[in-house]
Amino acid sequence: MAQHLPIKIGLSQRFQCSYISDREEQLLVILDPGCYSPQGFEALLKQGFRRSGEQIYRPHCPSCNACSSVRVLAKDFTPTRSQKRKLNKAKSYRVCISEKEKPEYFALYERYINERHSDGTMYPPERSQYDSFLFCNWMHIHFIELWQRDKLIAVAVTDVMDNALSAIYTFFDPDYAHLSLGSVMIMKQIEHAQQTNKEYVYLGYQIDECKKMRYKLQFQPAQQLKNDHWIDVICL
Repeated sequence: MAQHLPIKIGLSQRFQCSYISDREEQLLVILDPGCYSPQGFEALLKQGFRRSGEQIYRPHCPSCNACSSVRVLAKDFTPTRSQKRKLNKAKSYRVCISEKEKPEYFALYERYINERHSDGTMYPPERSQYDSFLFCNWMHIHFIELWQRDKLIAVAVTDVMDNALSAIYTFFDPDYAHLSLGSVMIMKQIEHAQQTNKEYVYLGYQIDECKKMRYKLQFQPAQQLKNDHWIDVICL
């Protein structure tokens, strides 16, 4: 794949992997300013890159290839029986699309990290970390909100490009965890892709060795990036 990448690429130092405890992580980081646009990023998504804040990166670990990009073929997506049940549990809640971040988001994010991810790298939640992780100046971002009357219960931060959406992060009210809001909000992003005529929803990295990161192939039909090729994946 190297011949297809931009000329200006950096390689990070090695550091402790966030997902597999006995591994080290290393990243390729895009340094070419011409790539930092929705069009440039969409081309890099096809090559397994992701966005974190203003930075575009891809795992480049010397002794591990556990991370593989996953994308859902949005136009052909059909929820399973289990997924339909999850959607039905949340059908009384209102979905809104915002193109601007709202003041109530951070309070929800803060509570979500404190109660659901106190053992993770984003704990303790800080406003500066929240801003630098989710937002950037060069990407068009949609915030897919789920409301119970006037109460915000979930937000999916979603990058918007010509032919794809990229799911950046979802956070929700822990009191509503029984609604499987992680899965529900992925399906709301897929619905948004269908409504806006997008072909793909990129879900980030499937990591089979990490329990928290092995759920993404549940949304079918899906493709997984293997050896620089997108392969159709069927999960029975």
